[in-house]
Amino acid sequence: MRTDTKLAILDRIYAIYADFAGKLNSACQKYCTGCCTCNVTLTTLEGYQIAAFLDAHGQANVFEKLQTAAQKKRFQPRATINGLAELCMQGADCPDEAGDPAWGSCPFLCDNECPFYTVRPFGCRCMVSKHICLETGYADMDPLTLTVNNICLQYIEHIDASGYSGNLTDVLTFMASHKNRCDYKTNNPLTPPADLIANRPVKVLMIPPEHRREVKPILNALNRIQVPLK
Repeated sequence: MRTDTKLAILDRIYAIYADFAGKLNSACQKYCTGCCTCNVTLTTLEGYQIAAFLDAHGQANVFEKLQTAAQKKRFQPRATINGLAELCMQGADCPDEAGDPAWGSCPFLCDNECPFYTVRPFGCRCMVSKHICLETGYADMDPLTLTVNNICLQYIEHIDASGYSGNLTDVLTFMASHKNRCDYKTNNPLTPPADLIANRPVKVLMIPPEHRREVKPILNALNRIQVPLK
């Protein structure tokens, strides 16, 4: 699949989720950065979009923060969400993974603003909370929202099944390289660092029985995504 096609699908997934999230009783507001930690994960597709945006808007200096960020503790997943779904389907044990917000805030924040907010990854977009995170210390989401979040994450990984996932710092470090971006765009084989993990296609969706009816409109919208031919 062409990279521009994958990006168009990614934007449609973002739009579908924005429509869903816009109907939630959310306390999220500008300059609220309680959920903006160093533990955000994303795919190489999302990393490519962010890196291309920064380069195109003369903000390549943001990459200078990567070296410092790479020296700090952060959540580095050992399995992707589709990988975890497969393990659950097989009845196998899932890796014991957890990220601690105390490890620090997102290294790219500047005056409580995100330099690439318009192309922020889904891991940031899905942090919607019923209460102000800075007051509670965590994002308060109902179970249905978590299920919709998981579905969208699975679809995003699926369209980037030939790519990789990892921590925001690690993915952007990889995509800061012009050569890596060119190889990704032209579907040339990538040689990622050990801290990135291979993506997987969707084999089973993580939908609890009690949410199947409620998420059907989201699934229908995702399955109807069409990308205009160029």
